[in-house]
Amino acid sequence: SFIQSKEEKNRMKKHRLLGFAFLLQAVTALFGSAVLLDALFVDGDIVATMTNIAANPMQLRAGVLVETITAMGIIFLGMMMFRTFKEINPKMATLALGLYIFEATLLALSRAYGLSLLHISNEAIASGLPEHLQSMGDLAVTNLNFLYTLHMLPFCGGGFLFYLLFDKAGILPRWVTLWGVITTGFTGVLTVTALLGVEVPFFLYLPYAPFEFVVGVWLLVKKYKK
Repeated sequence: SFIQSKEEKNRMKKHRLLGFAFLLQAVTALFGSAVLLDALFVDGDIVATMTNIAANPMQLRAGVLVETITAMGIIFLGMMMFRTFKEINPKMATLALGLYIFEATLLALSRAYGLSLLHISNEAIASGLPEHLQSMGDLAVTNLNFLYTLHMLPFCGGGFLFYLLFDKAGILPRWVTLWGVITTGFTGVLTVTALLGVEVPFFLYLPYAPFEFVVGVWLLVKKYKK
């Protein structure tokens, strides 16, 4: 019927927009962090890090800007998932949205330290890298890394809840939703371990890495179970 056809079109549009939100957040996160910012930081070498930052101020500013867009994308994604799942379980959807907003806030705060580090690096290079400015730079890097790691905790909690709701909604195949649920839970354990000071190998985070790209593309191009 005409009414059913209109409802189906509206549902498809909502799913397409949700897919776009997944891809926007995933692409900006990858480009801002892995491509722009990570290339400037040398693990365990604050002098090399500050030298790189002072020599590439536009790259650092661009990375912070893109990561700010990522933070806004996280909120947009959370709102789209809340809109999609609020009728299934409003309390769970509200809690998950709140965790996503908290995640975005921590991410933005962590990147603010990047701008302070740029100022410290410029001053340090101009004055011959005195020890007190190296200490200030090292502290800024420590705070940046801690907040960035911390932002993963509300992400894992919110993602775990949203992916459970994905499973209840039947929008995605069961294997996709289980992939999300299991890997966010595992990433949450890794994040707590890292926050306690235990070094976690990067490859352990990789099982989740392609998930948001897969879901984004799936929602944009595939038909749905319901």
